[in-house]
Parts: sequence; C-alpha cells; structure tokens
Amino acid sequence: MPANNTNQAPMGQRIRTALTTPPTFPADVPRLQTNLDTDLLKLVAILSMLVDHIGGAFFPEVGPFRWIGRLAFPLFCYCMTVGLLYTRNTKKYLTRLAIFALISQPFYILATHPYDYQAEWMNMNIYFTLFFSLLAMTGVKSRKWWLFLLSFLILSMFGFDYSVDGVILMLIFYLCRNRPKLGAILFILQYLPALWNGSPTDPRCLNLGFLCINWIFFSLFAALLIFPRTHSGLKIPKYFFYLFYPAHLLIIGIIRLILQV
Repeated sequence: MPANNTNQAPMGQRIRTALTTPPTFPADVPRLQTNLDTDLLKLVAILSMLVDHIGGAFFPEVGPFRWIGRLAFPLFCYCMTVGLLYTRNTKKYLTRLAIFALISQPFYILATHPYDYQAEWMNMNIYFTLFFSLLAMTGVKSRKWWLFLLSFLILSMFGFDYSVDGVILMLIFYLCRNRPKLGAILFILQYLPALWNGSPTDPRCLNLGFLCINWIFFSLFAALLIFPRTHSGLKIPKYFFYLFYPAHLLIIGIIRLILQV
C-alpha cells in the first residue's frame, strides 16, 4: 500500500516556514553542545585583549603580543552567541552593549590614537562591532531578515573593527550549536588561509622564511576553548567584563601620554 503523503507540506511551504518561524528551545535541554563555561572564556578573552592592547601601544614590533590577542575576538563572539541563546531579554543585552560602546569610545581613541584624537574619533571600538553583530544575529534568531541585512551592511560599509567577521563567526556558532564537529571544521576553515597569506614586512606576522603566517591565524587557537567543554566553576560578576574594557583603555591612554609614546 503506498505511503500517505497528504500530511507532508510542499517544499516551498516548508522553506517559507523555516525562514519565517523563530526556533523554539526546550527548557530542559542544553541549547549548545559546545563549551558553556563562559566566565572562564570571558576571562581568557579580556586577558588576551589586554596583552594585545599593551603590545599595540608599547611594543608594536613584537609579534607575540598580537598573536595572543587574536584569541579575544572569537571568544567574545562565541560568548555572545551563548548569550543570544540563553538571555531572557535580548533588548537589554543590546542596550548594555550600546551604552558601553558609547562610554568606551573616548577611552578607545585615547589609548589607540592619543595624539590624533580629532582625526580618529570615528574609528569605532569593539563594542560597536559586537553590538551590530549581535543585532544581526537577533535578526536571524527572530527571522527578521531585514534586521540581519541592515546590520551586515552597516558593519561592511563603515569603519568597524573586524568588519563582518563577528557575524560570520556567530553564524558558525549559532547554526552549528548542536553539531560541534562541523562548527569546529568551519571555524578552522575561516582562519586557515591566514596560514600562508602573511606579509613579510608586517612585524605582526610570523615569518618562517619559507612561509609567512598572517597574525590573524592565531585566532584559530580559540577553538581549543570553544568546542571542548570545560567545568571551571568560575563565577565573575557580569559588569566586571563590561567595565574592564573602558578601564584598561583609560589606563593605557594615560600611560601613553605620560611616556609620550
């Protein structure tokens, strides 16, 4: 007897439903099969960011400072993906990012361009990139595709750190949240070309003579913290991470002015 297909929706209708219906997440099931030890990941991220900014401000010719710093951005993007999946109020999450982006901007310019403040004030700090990346992914989660496209275009057209890389990383983490092996493969492929496209004249790159590794390649090592699960039990107040960013930029900026570097 032939199978009864009367209850099977046409392909077009199923695609339309998938594109317009937000996903549901059972309360008793983990929403990711990757690392949920986010306080540990955030701590590693801000420490690597600190090393990166110290290197950029005081030791621009010393590559290892910048290599360590490449861990920060993928870890921040991953933690934001976890936040997107678990937060009860995405609007409050976005509001916090926007507020700290505005608060941090003068400190960011002070730390990175203390002697060219007026010309560089539109060089946006990382909070702006994270804000628009999260906004784009909110569009994906809620199936508001116009929001995704608008955020993507803003990131690609204006002077944001990392451009659309945050959206790409968050898409990998979000879409592969229950397929960690596939997520790890896509994450590695994102950074693999940097293994051979470094510039020999860039002190941030690792020049081995026969091979010049782009400094961005070192972001790949964040996978060792994102995809395996850790259970540190570390608990750090949420606003510590938000406040650390403008605070450390202010200190770096003041030291640069004192040392005149």
